[in-house]
Amino acid sequence: MDGIRTVIEVKEDYGEIQFFFKEIMERKNLNRNQVAKRAKVSHDLITKWCNGNIERMDIDVLTRICYVLDCQISDVMRYTKDEEVNKEIKEEDK
Repeated sequence: MDGIRTVIEVKEDYGEIQFFFKEIMERKNLNRNQVAKRAKVSHDLITKWCNGNIERMDIDVLTRICYVLDCQISDVMRYTKDEEVNKEIKEEDK
């Protein structure tokens, strides 16, 4: 996905989770108010998720947002492992 992305670093050793809520909303020509209203969540929550300030991920809310955005979970978030961790795990498994 091109453009600006939100990145949450869970812990340096474990990789990162990238969120693409803002990009998908822009592509679908939906603003935060529209998504919040259609998903029946607060505007503040949508703003937090667009900015990567996700404290807890409620599956019901995620489901509603994906429904409103007409997308899959893999479209709005991606996990990337740290390459060094991958090397260590492979070496431990030998």
